[in-house]
Amino acid sequence: MVSDQQIIEQTRNWIKTVVIGLNFCPFANREFKNNTIHYQVEHGTTRSDARNALLKECKRLDANKNIATTLLIFPDYFKEFDTYLQFVSFAEQLMRQKGYEGVYQLATFHPFYQFEGSAPDDAANYTNRSIYPMLHLLREEQVHKAIQFYGNADEIPERNIQFAREKGVPYFKMLRDSCL
Repeated sequence: MVSDQQIIEQTRNWIKTVVIGLNFCPFANREFKNNTIHYQVEHGTTRSDARNALLKECKRLDANKNIATTLLIFPDYFKEFDTYLQFVSFAEQLMRQKGYEGVYQLATFHPFYQFEGSAPDDAANYTNRSIYPMLHLLREEQVHKAIQFYGNADEIPERNIQFAREKGVPYFKMLRDSCL
């Protein structure tokens, strides 16, 4: 059995190697270096557990302005990507209902991430393929500041997709596996 600390360390390795190392998110390095990312491992295996964990993390962000962003990691749940996507839709609606729209936004990562309309073996999917299913809660205010600083943020996803396709699936499998 993998401990929570090992799950967090593997996730940190993935962020350092893939997200930052390949510059998939030019905003991540600052928060990683400043140690302002909170990692929360949730072992619940029901939608209710995931719902409660998400709301708990929103409240944690409300209470602690020193946390820039949270990664809510689900090592035991959301094994199927479709189940995960259903929860993401539910989570976005829940956040609107609870008054978090415009305060926090969700980014999505899953080991079997697949963009709509793409083939399962499209290397572009690896821009969002993580070691574990997870939700990334970001502060909207910080996202807007980062976009203003970085500029042309709309070009990031297309650049990442092109890079992923140039490198290919074997490269990304090797990188992700090296984080374990």
